[in-house]
Amino acid sequence: MGKPSVRRFTLAGLAAALVVWMSAVVAGPADAADTDRVTDGGLRWLASTQSRLGSWDAGGRYPAAMTALAGIAMLSEGSTPSGGRYAPELRRAVDYLLAQAQPNGLIGDPLRDDRYTYGHGFGMLFLSQVLGEEEDARRREELVRVLTAAVQFTGQAQTAAGGWGYVSAKDGNGFDEGSTTVTQVQGLRGCRNAGIPVPKKIIDSAVGYIHGCTMADGGVQYSTKGGNGRPAITAAAIACLYEAGSYDDGFVPRMKEYCRQRLVGDDAGAQGHWHYANFYYSQVQYREGGETWDEYRRGTYAKLIADATPVETPLGPGYRWNQGYIGPVYTTALNLIMLQLDEACLPIYQR
Repeated sequence: MGKPSVRRFTLAGLAAALVVWMSAVVAGPADAADTDRVTDGGLRWLASTQSRLGSWDAGGRYPAAMTALAGIAMLSEGSTPSGGRYAPELRRAVDYLLAQAQPNGLIGDPLRDDRYTYGHGFGMLFLSQVLGEEEDARRREELVRVLTAAVQFTGQAQTAAGGWGYVSAKDGNGFDEGSTTVTQVQGLRGCRNAGIPVPKKIIDSAVGYIHGCTMADGGVQYSTKGGNGRPAITAAAIACLYEAGSYDDGFVPRMKEYCRQRLVGDDAGAQGHWHYANFYYSQVQYREGGETWDEYRRGTYAKLIADATPVETPLGPGYRWNQGYIGPVYTTALNLIMLQLDEACLPIYQR
């Protein structure tokens, strides 16, 4: 055997290697192949974890919210209950949520879901996106009936301050907070876009609630009853104002600046609830478009791709995200929706 070769490193060689490495780092986030690979794998993992009933959950909790979010992730791919790769899973998800619709309009099971407002809001959003693609007349009638009652429930659940809490105003003694308020407004906007009547008073009161929670520096506090400004809720509140049609809202510029200072960069996760915050902040940045969206997407997609955990599924190689406080279905669904915004398959997320 000959002597092992010895590599001679020179300053020029190191510089060239550094250029190649930096180019890979810069090009990586924009690599469509990596994004597609991780997105496809994430959807496969979600499909493989759906229950026989058509639901997903988070360790037995939040079945309505997890089912709706997983369904939205699959709709974002371009599938519908009538066709596409995930049509069977979407049909089962729709069946499950329709079966969960209560006589009072709530979408969900209040006995199994201690924070049922989340599931109700995400359920409205998911079913409203399905309505426009439903080809069966009887199923459309059922969707319209359930969503009309859901809008009425949301109106009755609103607090005097204009927000919503984890449960209805009556059940929660008037408590409200920002994150559940956002889910209701997005759900209502989805319903309105689908042709379901939504009283303007409900939306106007919600906008007033967000204004009342916005502090001088642009941060949106946890509730009208107090709390410091929170980047995650602030990002969600901007998306909420956009959904309410308040694109020229005078509060938005300083809210966006507040988020820009706290939700960009490697240390943004220190603010807590990274995936939740960027789920909504990505919607804001996507609507901005141009270089704003391109720059945000490069960094955010790089993190999402790097953090994805490879897993084997009965459907083939998959990915999931284990970070977060609620579990992998929640985190994976949010991240997949972010990764597919450019597909523009859902009216609620289009520019």
